[in-house]
Amino acid sequence: MKKYLLFTVFISGMTTLAAELAAGRLIGNVFGTSNLVWASIIGLILIYLTLGYFLGGKWADKNPTPLAMYRILAWAAFTVALVPYVAVPVLRYAADAFQALSVGILAGSFIVVLILFIVPITLLGTISPFAIRLSMEDAATAGQTSGQIYAVSTLGSFIGTFLPTLIFIPTIGTTKTFLVFGLFLLFVALAGLGKFASRNEMLKLIWMPIVLVIIAVIFANQSLKKNTGQVYETESEYNYIQVQELNGYTLLRLNDGQGIHSIYHPEQNYYNGPWELFMVGPYFYENRSPDDIKHMAIVGLAAGTAARQATLVYGEDLLIDGFELDSKIVEVGYKYFHMGSPNLNVVIGDGRLNLDRSQEKYDIIAVDAYRPPYIPPHMTTLEFFEICASHLAENGVLTLNVGSTPGDRRLIDGLATTMAQIFPSVHIMDIPGTLNTMVYATMQPTTPEAFYTNLIRLAEDKSLDPLLVTTMSSTYVNLNPGYETTTVFTDDLAPIEWIVNDMVVRFVLKGGLEFLQ
Repeated sequence: MKKYLLFTVFISGMTTLAAELAAGRLIGNVFGTSNLVWASIIGLILIYLTLGYFLGGKWADKNPTPLAMYRILAWAAFTVALVPYVAVPVLRYAADAFQALSVGILAGSFIVVLILFIVPITLLGTISPFAIRLSMEDAATAGQTSGQIYAVSTLGSFIGTFLPTLIFIPTIGTTKTFLVFGLFLLFVALAGLGKFASRNEMLKLIWMPIVLVIIAVIFANQSLKKNTGQVYETESEYNYIQVQELNGYTLLRLNDGQGIHSIYHPEQNYYNGPWELFMVGPYFYENRSPDDIKHMAIVGLAAGTAARQATLVYGEDLLIDGFELDSKIVEVGYKYFHMGSPNLNVVIGDGRLNLDRSQEKYDIIAVDAYRPPYIPPHMTTLEFFEICASHLAENGVLTLNVGSTPGDRRLIDGLATTMAQIFPSVHIMDIPGTLNTMVYATMQPTTPEAFYTNLIRLAEDKSLDPLLVTTMSSTYVNLNPGYETTTVFTDDLAPIEWIVNDMVVRFVLKGGLEFLQ
């Protein structure tokens, strides 16, 4: 009996962590994956487990039988598998609220979804105390027995940390991940009932897997979101990915959908977004021409809009290295966003790591990996900008796309201050009609006056794609006078989460939600 008990505890621990991580993705698909969301999920899961440990100890002392434990385990497994099917209507309601910017409905939906986990997680929390009670044969070895149970449970939790994110969610999706772990745990519980109670006790609950399979079949093709124009959705290790087609434009949205990460239109090339703005940075230098620009790196390639815009202006002679963490976004780029230009070399993996490994020198390094509240701190620091500078040509330029909120420029100021420790000139441009700002940093001293002189000269060259002059005009008109010198971000201390979380909370409380790009 003890071996099967240990196996049960192992699978229970694995399912608990798998459910927690799958919960993060399930909720993150609508509410995002910010630290605030994860803190809420992890905090409440711990509370539910605490309640489970307490109840499990009481129930085990009251009825120390395998029958009682495996019945509880069966209900825990059944409710784990049921969670996504019950949650989807609430999440769809929340997704509609996001579109309408209804903060009250969003908050209510978030609470409802989190409450859905109280039953399965609490019941899972009862299993370890039950197993300890059933395994206890001699008070003299109580410590050894409880230590063994918790060690096996923790080992299961370790396995459950990796299986959902690395294997199941990217291959079968969040809903089926809940279903697979729930069904497997349910079969463990039913087998335990048959083994240690009776076959009749097992048959009393045989309806559970049947009901779950029926529900899975009925709702097999349901999508989490039904946004206008949605043509595709999928999940990867990192993101919930949506493609929409609206008014002839193809849009890439990720996770909560509050932002356009890539855009395409077969007849329009100017999108009034950050994508085309990355390519104009070199013109802060005097007497720069398109022929001078030979090599570009994009950190945060997404579905390739910035690469396509740069290729329109500079032609396929411009070599572009695009660094993108999420391979499934790249697949979407090829399929929906016409990302197949032969001058684009796609590198899958972390942008900082792969840029550091590169042997190339670039005329332009574009960083498009920031969008509050999703800002990787390791790409905001002095050390990261030193890596960027080491891979820039003598007259190269580093350009960042960063979001802000009305009246709160702490993030912009902090990034500009940090970049100014390395680059002699930093220029700020606010994109009109958005909450986005472009930060240009040059390897040599440069001026807005030089940019204007280049603009006037290039405007007379009819051989150039008009996208270049249009984008330069918008850049010059919207240049910001400067920035406030504040904190220098380092690998040791970069309070990005603190700044961004505070920005987002203040913005949401004032009724805002959307960071446009």
